[in-house]
Amino acid sequence: MKPSFGGAGKAAGRIRPKRPTIRDVAARAGVSKSLVSLVFSGGSVSEDRKQRVLAAAEELGYRRNKTARSLAGADGDFTGILVADLHNSVFVEIVEAARAEFSRTDRGALLTSAAISDADGALRLDRQALEALADLRPRSVLVVGTVPELEKLVKLVPQVPIVVASAIVEHLAVAATVRTDDWAGIRLAVEHLVGLGHERIAHIGGAGGAVARNRVAGYRAAMDALGLGGLARVEASDYTERGGYAATRRLLEAGERPTAITAVNDLSAIGALGAIAEAGLDGAIAVVGYDNTSTARLQRVSLTSVDPHNVEIGDQAARMVAALEDGEPLGRREVLVEPTLAVRDSSTMPR
Repeated sequence: MKPSFGGAGKAAGRIRPKRPTIRDVAARAGVSKSLVSLVFSGGSVSEDRKQRVLAAAEELGYRRNKTARSLAGADGDFTGILVADLHNSVFVEIVEAARAEFSRTDRGALLTSAAISDADGALRLDRQALEALADLRPRSVLVVGTVPELEKLVKLVPQVPIVVASAIVEHLAVAATVRTDDWAGIRLAVEHLVGLGHERIAHIGGAGGAVARNRVAGYRAAMDALGLGGLARVEASDYTERGGYAATRRLLEAGERPTAITAVNDLSAIGALGAIAEAGLDGAIAVVGYDNTSTARLQRVSLTSVDPHNVEIGDQAARMVAALEDGEPLGRREVLVEPTLAVRDSSTMPR
């Protein structure tokens, strides 16, 4: 008697049903296999025969194998979505909005992470994921967030439209970018704090890429415009809670402390709140974050934050992808979405 492995197969009574093929559809519809292929590739076929093929496919439960089709040499009929960090709630909001727009217009999408975290938390390019996506020959690519070594993607998928959302792309000719207007967002934060009576307003950020550096520049410009340039202070922080905590500790230990802090994002702002509370100054220093994440909206956190309107960024990015695929000219290669400010309990008047 032959042994049974893992309880699978006929002995276990679980025989996997045969997956219908293009030959099965052709036989059911009474047409050739090549005509079925023509129907599913969008070729010119009479309406009667097209409906016969589609009805047969529906009856059999047939679905095209897009992977096999791509590997066979044809371009895939999907958009590849590369996400810099799947743990980042900002990027998740953008991806969900983009996928909703793709679904509305009946466009397929394949999602994968573009980067892997090193032991020290630094992101590096996931080359295997990138090469696997390139092998599938996507019709277009949507990049969400700052992806390291993005130029390698351009080399792997030449001639494919690329749209980048929620990132600043330096020294790379991508098709288009959609992002928040960082300067406008930071200006909203600074003007709000000045309106409350603050003058010694510091900024924590600047580390972590072009977006962080751009927000520092926006902060300095806003302080200068309000006649407070001489009081501007920047303490280096990345996008993490730990970075915001450490930067705020340094601010509090370095002479005259600020009465308010703007942060590069919400996580660093939450780190700032932790350092302030630890120093016994809870409520004495106003804090404003950036991204208006779900954490900022929690009642116990109640963080004032710049809202970049991530849903609009994702929706606009998906629309730009569709326009590029359809060969439509773009009015602008960079779209800046106007942010707003969500005011909560963390921004108080100076004491």
